[in-house]
Amino acid sequence: MPHWLVIDLEATTDEGGWPVAEMEIIEIGASLVTREGREVDHFQRFVRPQRRPCLTPFCRQLTHITQANIDAAATLTEVWPQFERWLTHHQANLQGWVSWGDYDRQQLLLSWQQHQLHSLLADVPHTNLKQRFAKARKLQRPLGLNGALQLAGLNFTGQQHRALEDARNTARLLPLSLPN
Repeated sequence: MPHWLVIDLEATTDEGGWPVAEMEIIEIGASLVTREGREVDHFQRFVRPQRRPCLTPFCRQLTHITQANIDAAATLTEVWPQFERWLTHHQANLQGWVSWGDYDRQQLLLSWQQHQLHSLLADVPHTNLKQRFAKARKLQRPLGLNGALQLAGLNFTGQQHRALEDARNTARLLPLSLPN
C-alpha cells in the first residue's frame, strides 16, 4: 500500500523572522500516512542548533520548545542518520513527501548542503500541500494550516508549532488535497 510522508520542521527564529539561510532546525516531525491520512508510523526528534544554540524568547514562546529540550538534543549530523534509518524501513511503499508550504523543503535542502548529508528524500517527489489544498478548494490564495483545517471543518489537534503535531494535522488535509 502506498504511503505519504508528511514532514514539519521547527527552526530557530525571532520576531520578524529570519532568512532560511540563518535558521537552524530544532525539531523534526514526520508522520507516515496512507492516502486517507491514517498514520502508519511517526518520527520526532529535537535537534541542537550549532550557530545559535540559545533559543530566542520568541522562538521558545512560539514553539513551546524549551532550552533544556534543545540542550539535551543531538546535532543534525547525528539526528538525520536516525531519521534516514527510520525512513529506510518505509522506502518501498513511499509514494512521495509533503509539507505545508515550501519552507520545510527549502530548509532541508539547505541543511543537507550545509552539513553534507545525504537523504533518500532527495529522490522522492515533494508536494507543497498548502498550494495543492488551495487549488483543490479553488481559493484565491493559500491559507495557513489552521485556516485550512477550519475551512475543512476540522479543529487543530495538539500544540501548534510543534513538528509532529503540525505534521499530523497536515496529514488530515492530505485526502482533501490530492487528486483522486
